[in-house]
Amino acid sequence: MSRLVRACAGLSVLGALHAAVNAALLRRPPAAPRPVERRVTVVLPVRDEAGQAGGCLAAVLAQRGVGDLGVVVVDDGSTDGTAAEVRAVADDRVTLLPGSPPAPGWLGKPNACAQGAAAAGDADVLVFLDADVRLRPDAVAQAVAVLDDTGLDLVSPWPRQLAGSAAERLVQPLQQWLWGTLLPLRLAERSPRPSLAAANGQFLVVRRAAYDRAGGHTAVRGAVIEDVALLRAVKAAGGRGVVVDGSTLANCRMYDGWAGVRDGYGKSLWSALGGRPAAAVGAAAGLSTVWLLPPLAALTGSRAGWVGYAAGVLNRAVVAARTGGRVWPDALAHPVSIALLDVLVARSVAGHRRGSLQWRGRTLPTA
Repeated sequence: MSRLVRACAGLSVLGALHAAVNAALLRRPPAAPRPVERRVTVVLPVRDEAGQAGGCLAAVLAQRGVGDLGVVVVDDGSTDGTAAEVRAVADDRVTLLPGSPPAPGWLGKPNACAQGAAAAGDADVLVFLDADVRLRPDAVAQAVAVLDDTGLDLVSPWPRQLAGSAAERLVQPLQQWLWGTLLPLRLAERSPRPSLAAANGQFLVVRRAAYDRAGGHTAVRGAVIEDVALLRAVKAAGGRGVVVDGSTLANCRMYDGWAGVRDGYGKSLWSALGGRPAAAVGAAAGLSTVWLLPPLAALTGSRAGWVGYAAGVLNRAVVAARTGGRVWPDALAHPVSIALLDVLVARSVAGHRRGSLQWRGRTLPTA
């Protein structure tokens, strides 16, 4: 057991070192972007987003530095006051599109995004945005500048993740911690390998030509994690893309409280960690072995365990500081976050096997 603890502590140290390298390599948007002359269309899919859609749209319409900005809001069968909220904020740049229900084989969000992209006409750049995102005034221009300056086809500016409750503070930072620790960013930009892809559908910016070449959202119509699947499709079609720093461009509070965290991650973790129950359980077990076993050994006086725990805390702190997250004291609870992730993975895998996973009132496929 002591050998295993030492091995895990060593891997934890390597993870912290890799996170530090990634923190230095993570692409940043320019503070003063050039004016964008091309046509940019923001696609905003909404389903029962009353209380969110208006604020999101208002921030989009307040964007600076984009001379030709259009917005397509796809109302995906909302039954609350979402459409009225959009109309109250919209101006002549906004098209409110009543979305058609998803056909067999399609999931709701890819279906709505595909309809929005089709309605975007001759836009040169597409921006896909979630309703719980709040853009800063120059966010779109800055994101397009990253796209142009790097020559990439798709960039995913990762918004600063806001977390209120204890459950959110424990779980939400694991999103960026995972790619910040495990994904070699520069290699991911160039490699077509599906495993080297991280993206966040909260805020995606893609060249229209690359989007069409990849088959658009039609190519990912049944994907639960459609953002990563879209990046993989772009790569498969010869394009390049990667996650970039969006902490100064946008904020997002993804879920509110334990119930939101539980249900939100329940729908997607089985897919995010491999798409098969065995793969998801294996991935969770691997993370737990490296980042949970050493802290547990430290409680028994293991020096290697203390080294592994300290490296995990430093790892978490580096990623949080670089992506606009809360560093202290949250990083100290990293082992608790990993343990809670195990609980969520178990719930997600069980729900997937039972066919009981739902999101926004729709049952998710088990295939």
